[in-house]
Amino acid sequence: MLRFAPSPTGDMHIGNLRVAIFNYIVSKQRGEELIIRIEDTDKERNIEGKDQEILEMLALFGIEYSQVIYQSENIRFHVAMALQLIHDKKAFSCFCSSDWLDKKRQEAKDSKTAYRYDDACRNLPDELVIDNPNPFTIRIKRPDSTVVVHDHIKGDVSFEPDAVDSFIIMRQDKTPMYNFACAVDDMLADISLIIRGEDHMSNTPKQDHIRTALGYSKKIEYAHLPIILNDDGKKMSKRDDASSVKWLLEEGFLPSAIANYLILMGNKPPKEIFDMSEAVEWFNLDSVSKSPARFSIDMLRYINKEHLKNLDAKELSRYVGFADIEIGELAKVYLEEISTIKELRAKIAPIFANKEIPQEFKEASLILIETIKKAPYFEEYDDFKNFIMKESGLKGKDFFKTLRLLLTGVEHGPDLAAVYKYLKNYIGEIVK
Repeated sequence: MLRFAPSPTGDMHIGNLRVAIFNYIVSKQRGEELIIRIEDTDKERNIEGKDQEILEMLALFGIEYSQVIYQSENIRFHVAMALQLIHDKKAFSCFCSSDWLDKKRQEAKDSKTAYRYDDACRNLPDELVIDNPNPFTIRIKRPDSTVVVHDHIKGDVSFEPDAVDSFIIMRQDKTPMYNFACAVDDMLADISLIIRGEDHMSNTPKQDHIRTALGYSKKIEYAHLPIILNDDGKKMSKRDDASSVKWLLEEGFLPSAIANYLILMGNKPPKEIFDMSEAVEWFNLDSVSKSPARFSIDMLRYINKEHLKNLDAKELSRYVGFADIEIGELAKVYLEEISTIKELRAKIAPIFANKEIPQEFKEASLILIETIKKAPYFEEYDDFKNFIMKESGLKGKDFFKTLRLLLTGVEHGPDLAAVYKYLKNYIGEIVK
């Protein structure tokens, strides 16, 4: 069993989407189920409707899963297992106040040492714990030995007991901390492999330690994906527009192209342009680069253009707001000039919009409009052009520039013969 575990606290970014895609591909390769776990226990940060937005986004990218689980539904298990750890003397109640802990953190900062909890409450006598009226958290005792994590991308990574620390697993309000909820949920779901970003690497030994303390003997495999860098070589953040999947879609990038690029980054596929079904055939988690991958919007534009070229005419027509094969074929004429659906719509829209004719071509446009209205249907552009040129008496730029403006709404563009081929049945609608 594999899992993708997003939080409903904001828009999906490309790092999260990359994790979802890799989980989907590997689940297909292994013949194992993929579940979606909405990590919604941080109620203050949850945004209403974001869970459904996440699921809709996954559907848009063709990521299939067997079930959706909400982490908040497992809180009774989190509480029960925390109590079990207390009972087994593997966790303890901590009465240290926030002010006291902040003071200790500041002291560590001043002395330029890493802050570690000093286990002040670890060995309190039972009578001081049972009858203590003060609020308390629950901490798991730090491990006694080195925690070794095997990672498909980073290899074996070791963590000393002090690096893991005696960390909090339950808050004062008895809701679970992230690492505890995550560790218990992965155990309950019998997860075999966790694929996630390398920003979770420090969480991994803690979660492994929790499951070990609970007597869970199954070793979960890990793969921590390197971070994605922006064009400046810095870690991508919310300040980078391209980090938002929603922004990329609104800019006119196809889901198939975005997925193609996210799989391509830090990988060596047999070919540059592919879809996810093809990636399932050759993708190898162990071959993913250990180094950060740099995101290039220009590379994505190139990939997107190639995916647009691979669309059939009818599907391409729908993307630009029509349902006509001829308009799809017309859109293909413009693919050499553009890279996104948004740009393509901007090319097609003026053709069917009211034309803004510059003053210098106003008179010629009126003559041409009347001539075209009276013209018979012509299959070939040259026959159409020759007829209206002769009938209108116009020539040179008065004819050709005005005709282009009337047919396409702009002064420059593809050869008119290529455009006319797909517009000849719409001439009356276009020139008015």
